[in-house]
Amino acid sequence: MRWRSVAGWSALTLVVAGGGVLLASKRSSRLSSKTEVKTAGDGIPLAAVERGDIDMDVHATGELRASHMMVLTAPSVGGGSLEITQLLATSSAVKKGDIVIEFDPGEQRYKLDQSRSELMQAQQEITKANADAAVLAAQDKVAELKARYGVRQAELDVQKNEIVSSIDGKKNELALQQAQRVQTELQQDSQSHKESGQATVYLATEKYNKAKIAMEQAQQNIDKMRVAASMDGMVSIQKNPPTEFSFQGMALPDYHAGDVVNPGSTIAQIVDPKGLELNCKLSERSSSSVALGEPVEVVFDAMRGRTFHGQVKTIGGVSRSQFFDSGEGDGVEITVQLTEADPQMHAGFTAQVLFLGEKKKNVLYIPRQAVFMKDGKRFVYMKAGSGYEQREMKIDGESESRAVIEGLSQGTLVALVDPTAPRNSGNASGAATAAGTGAP
Repeated sequence: MRWRSVAGWSALTLVVAGGGVLLASKRSSRLSSKTEVKTAGDGIPLAAVERGDIDMDVHATGELRASHMMVLTAPSVGGGSLEITQLLATSSAVKKGDIVIEFDPGEQRYKLDQSRSELMQAQQEITKANADAAVLAAQDKVAELKARYGVRQAELDVQKNEIVSSIDGKKNELALQQAQRVQTELQQDSQSHKESGQATVYLATEKYNKAKIAMEQAQQNIDKMRVAASMDGMVSIQKNPPTEFSFQGMALPDYHAGDVVNPGSTIAQIVDPKGLELNCKLSERSSSSVALGEPVEVVFDAMRGRTFHGQVKTIGGVSRSQFFDSGEGDGVEITVQLTEADPQMHAGFTAQVLFLGEKKKNVLYIPRQAVFMKDGKRFVYMKAGSGYEQREMKIDGESESRAVIEGLSQGTLVALVDPTAPRNSGNASGAATAAGTGAP
């Protein structure tokens, strides 16, 4: 792979907002010569327009992502955390339906046994309630027959009132009224007993249904404790985030058997190995040197010593940058399609990416930091006597550290910092040092 180190400093430090985390990114460049920096009397670092060959390569970092994947999560069940008992290793090849993750079903089995016991108890209560209702209905039926007989007997006695004394006639009428009242009360009691029995049976039936649903739910949860692959592919185990505290840059372990997780947590992914793509983000200026179909060389951080190849698949629109972008604006999403795969690859791998741009021969170029932008125009500050002349430039291409230009002669001196901006001696000397290394 065509990687060469640039002499001097090449670490660009980014301060993440609020985090205070320093990130260093070493950039390399395949320039044929080192830019010589001069310092004007006013402390402004200057570089001369040079002629030569430039490789329009662009370096970037990328992350391997899957264009086609399925997520495997811990089942959403009640009762708290779940313990992983078995888990396939990353890069394991699986077929649709193969078991990838198993969780401890102990708690759900306990719920299943408890619900089954409640179901059997409810069945007994239903049987008892039905039997009690049947006995009570039989007793009420006998009592109603007796009451009906009493009313009939009292009616016959009342029919004898014409031949008995008035006192006995009055007694017969009172006896009839009493018999009818008893019959009415028994009928009401019978209806009340019937409704009460139905209510008891209903409550026992509801208890039965509730226990049955709980038992079925527990069985379903037990079945969920074995998570299967929903498609053919490779297993990619996810990182296990800390439960108490974390900090940016903290190395996180993968999930493994014995870990306790919350329901709904993403444990693994099933990735189509043929659908792995590398996603990069370039500044707007760097992305201008990248073209569709351009060859790419990739070295994965987890697979050092091997170089993979690919080509630019898509060049997206500008997206908002999450980090400081050295004043170069927002980033452009680049997708790289790898031409080869390896079973060890999985989503989340980071990589160093080299976009192999065209080689421009016998061109005039200057350090890219000598090119400034204002109102959408690109210009340089050309040394003119004791001052500087601002001149608009046509840029024919840019590498990470050089800009190919037109309109200036070889040897013309240009400022590496804005001579019109407020500065101090420390800034000027620092800029001169930086420019002397030829760093991007």
